[in-house]
Amino acid sequence: MSRYKVDLNGNDVERFEQLSYHQTMELLKLYQQNQDPQIKEKLVLSNLKLVLSLVQKYQQRVSNLDDLFQVGVIGLIKAIDHFDTSLEVRFSTYAVPLILGEMKRYLRESSPMRIPRSLRDIAYKALVMNEDYLKKHHREASFQELSRLLKIDEYTLVEALSSTHNVSSLSQEVQNDGNGPIDLESQIPDHHNAMDDMQRSIDLQKAMHHLDQKELRIIKERYFEGFTQSEIAKDLMISQAQVSRIEKQALSHLKKYMTR
Repeated sequence: MSRYKVDLNGNDVERFEQLSYHQTMELLKLYQQNQDPQIKEKLVLSNLKLVLSLVQKYQQRVSNLDDLFQVGVIGLIKAIDHFDTSLEVRFSTYAVPLILGEMKRYLRESSPMRIPRSLRDIAYKALVMNEDYLKKHHREASFQELSRLLKIDEYTLVEALSSTHNVSSLSQEVQNDGNGPIDLESQIPDHHNAMDDMQRSIDLQKAMHHLDQKELRIIKERYFEGFTQSEIAKDLMISQAQVSRIEKQALSHLKKYMTR
């Protein structure tokens, strides 16, 4: 794959027909009704430019963009299969997090770096504590409540929980309060709900509108594009400490607007 072009079976991705919002919604409704593979193929082909635009964000960090593109297409297919047309939401709003999630999982699985055990242990404790809180109070605990109960700062909590998103580390072992190692996957109840995921994504998108330009850029690059604080600092020509401070401030603002 070149910098700005992808060939799929000899066809330039840029040349595939782009569907309007209404055309896309109509095809998604038809596909949900009859599961016609030809309709699904048309939806995939018409949204390949979306995948390509997300792949290009990693062109300075990944040597084989072709593989990353194929992984992104898997995320696109999942979005088509699970999108709820009854909600007034653009398909791209729902699809982008799924595509990025598949890409980030691939990059993490391909990377020799491992998530620190300390973060995995914090994530496990937070998930268990949140389940207990839900049973007692009939709602999930906020980040502020969890950080207070665990006696850790909110930034560390967010980083720990983020480390469990769409990565193979869920099958890795964590400490179980002295009772021997266990894996996260066997302990986390499967309450996955595509509609809930989409609603959280919509709430996050709305909250991000309240960030200033620099906060928004840092949050997007850190949590949507996978850049490190050092890489962002170099790009913005500021110190890593400044990036860390702005990131914490932005996360605080997002929490404020999402818990109103």
